Amino acid sequence: MGVRIEEVAVDDERARAMRALLDAELHARYGPVEAGEPAEVTDARREALRVHPDDVVATWLALDDAGDQPLGHVMLRRLPREEGAAEWELKRLIVTDAARRRGVGRALTAAVLERARAGGARRVILQTGAPQPESIALYTAAGFTPIPVYEPYIATMGGSLCFERLL
Repeated sequence: MGVRIEEVAVDDERARAMRALLDAELHARYGPVEAGEPAEVTDARREALRVHPDDVVATWLALDDAGDQPLGHVMLRRLPREEGAAEWELKRLIVTDAARRRGVGRALTAAVLERARAGGARRVILQTGAPQPESIALYTAAGFTPIPVYEPYIATMGGSLCFERLL
């Protein structure tokens, strides 16, 4: 079964469905992190995780050649910085259970790196967490190295694991 990587609109129905699948998976892995915390902390974390469509450079789906079934998803966004420069961030990567260990995550990550490089980025950063060991292994294999937690995650997700890939 072949896999192809296709760039799609951020609001593509299949892309939205893959992000909903990711949300469910993250909830299962991390649990209900909001229980008992102040509402302002919950709101700040939700805002930190929110991907504003205007900041999205590109969205890709990995599709099954045989039937256009989505197998994976990833986004590349620019995080505005105070000094005017933008950081390029890999966001919302998911590979379906059925497609894992088939190179889908590597292909999606390669699409992000290629676009960022073509856009003049000097590095790509990302945020993940210890409950996602498969993601950490993928990023490490793709040449990402650990960095300190960066904004907008410091205040509400200080235990995040963050990485960069110099281009």
